[in-house]
Amino acid sequence: MRKILLATVLAAVATTASAQTLRFGMNNDPDLLDPTTSRTFVGTAVMTALCDKLFDFDANLNLVPVLASGFEWTDPKTVVLKIRPGVTFHDGEPLNAAAVKYTLDRHATLPTSFRRAELSAMDHVDVIDDTTVKITLKQPSSPFLATFTDRAGMIVSPKAAEAAGKDFGLHPVCAGPFKFTERVAQDHITLDRYPGYWNAANIHFDRVIYRPMIDSSVRLANLQAGAVDMADIVPTDADTVKSDARLQLLSSPGLGYNGISFNIGPNKAADTPVGRDPRVRHAFELAMDRDVIIQVVFNGLYTPTAQAISALSPLYAPDIKPPARDVAAA
Repeated sequence: MRKILLATVLAAVATTASAQTLRFGMNNDPDLLDPTTSRTFVGTAVMTALCDKLFDFDANLNLVPVLASGFEWTDPKTVVLKIRPGVTFHDGEPLNAAAVKYTLDRHATLPTSFRRAELSAMDHVDVIDDTTVKITLKQPSSPFLATFTDRAGMIVSPKAAEAAGKDFGLHPVCAGPFKFTERVAQDHITLDRYPGYWNAANIHFDRVIYRPMIDSSVRLANLQAGAVDMADIVPTDADTVKSDARLQLLSSPGLGYNGISFNIGPNKAADTPVGRDPRVRHAFELAMDRDVIIQVVFNGLYTPTAQAISALSPLYAPDIKPPARDVAAA
């Protein structure tokens, strides 16, 4: 499993309460800042500041309400969401049940949407009253609400989305702590504090500037020079950060993982030895030395795994472990 690695300037951490601007070095330039059409992780990172979600996970992967204030499964295919009252979008429009229905329908039906597969279990959404929506599923789905902890749960302003059409991602309007100010491609994205944010007491910066820096050495150099306050770093730079008294390394287990997938489906592309003979796939797995890969490529900071579930999750199965390298058996 991968770890999320961030490095930060200690002075920036120490003065968070009085600091006005947080400058963040990113490992790429995001795609469109539209929760419906976005595809990239870095885009999600920016939109998390722009767009609150219906739900989120806490540090122990428990589902917690955000824009939703609660929920109830009335039967295995019907869930009723209560929407947090008094929330407004950055354009001043109210975030209500109608806005939630509009956004979920947009996710599910827009031709350019990348959320359609995530919401494939959803049949339709009904507005019960101003703060209540009922979602009916095609079939029972235990992980359905967890879908709303990511971009599928980000709610957009219907008025702004209708006015902008396909260009909504160029000037997004959501209900997060920061509102969109400007974007210069390959240079920076600037967000400013939204004064009408429902949870404003927990926001301690007036401005956030994201600077794309694809080269990891450039990100590290900018961090060391104080040109950014926080940055994504790669595992091979972790020791440099640790040895610099001005910097602090922040590390936490991630939900992501690196792996290799084989096509074994009922299609011609899978008509290969690796696609049709499980012995070939098993030999490939036995030939890999995960420990060496992690030590050499990832500086010992990742964890070998045989499942796509974080060790923090209650669904993690500790008895399922990756096999050790065995060339003779392979």
